[in-house]
Amino acid sequence: MLVRFWGTRGSLPVAAKAGAIRAKIARALVAANGHSIANLEQAGAFIDQQLDFATGGTYGGSTACVEIESGDSFFICDMGSGLREFGLNALKRCADGHVRIYNFFQSHLHWDHIMGFPFFAPAFDPGAKIRIHSAHPDAEDALRRQQEEISFPVPFDWLRASIEFVAMTPGEPIAVDGLTVVAEKQQHSHDSYGYRFTDPTGRNVVFSTDSEHKADNMKDEAAFIDFFRDADLVICDTMYSLADSVSMKEDWGHSSNVVAIDLCHEAGARRLALFHHEPTYADEDIQRMHEESIRYEELTRDGNALEVLCAYDGLEVRV
Repeated sequence: MLVRFWGTRGSLPVAAKAGAIRAKIARALVAANGHSIANLEQAGAFIDQQLDFATGGTYGGSTACVEIESGDSFFICDMGSGLREFGLNALKRCADGHVRIYNFFQSHLHWDHIMGFPFFAPAFDPGAKIRIHSAHPDAEDALRRQQEEISFPVPFDWLRASIEFVAMTPGEPIAVDGLTVVAEKQQHSHDSYGYRFTDPTGRNVVFSTDSEHKADNMKDEAAFIDFFRDADLVICDTMYSLADSVSMKEDWGHSSNVVAIDLCHEAGARRLALFHHEPTYADEDIQRMHEESIRYEELTRDGNALEVLCAYDGLEVRV
């Protein structure tokens, strides 16, 4: 399986402001003092070898959308604003012969996780087949409502793809185009659901965002340890610091990097991707959280190492 991150922010899309770009350029110029950079190739090598990610790159600003490449059809988790770019890329792959079947798995129906669907180009392809899997009985209502005339100029019924809504029951695995998928209920407003994807070789990916974990509800936490058990990759909501998640942002439906690491350690997971980044965080803030997460993992490790990644728009992870 190959996991592609098309959108990794939470709550709403964000774009880097001119001041942030200027600051990156200024830091890069200071770091380049004394280096001989004569062409773009040398400049690229300098960026890769000498600059930290927050200076030489960006975590991006699109909301949640993750692709899991496995088999002939597409598998997509959530329809955030990153879905637009995925859709354009998918059209190119379909032009090269990729099967035009899109399997969506919705964590929940809040706007930041469905806002990309009206801009999903394959939805206008009469040869495309779209299956929207969700444990929410009102999934179709939510998608139709955001394309009502008061909100969007193109009605849902104008879409030309074949669109099917598939109801899932938490805890009951289903087979979808070569993968086994099971949903797990999570703590979030109007409920959310995590998904565990397992391929025929036994490799697995867990997508778990918009999920709040509480220390005073250990029964549910034990269920998540089982849900994450021996996962090759866990994509986990780490929107807040631990201090924020248990104080001023308690009951906001999100979790922290510390809790994600603790759960993955208990579950024996192999890799963790920090995900659903706070929209007010600059690249430097996200990078700092990543570095702190790596140190925390090392300090609390009692067994095999957990590799801690930090998701960004454009990241690819081979599982």
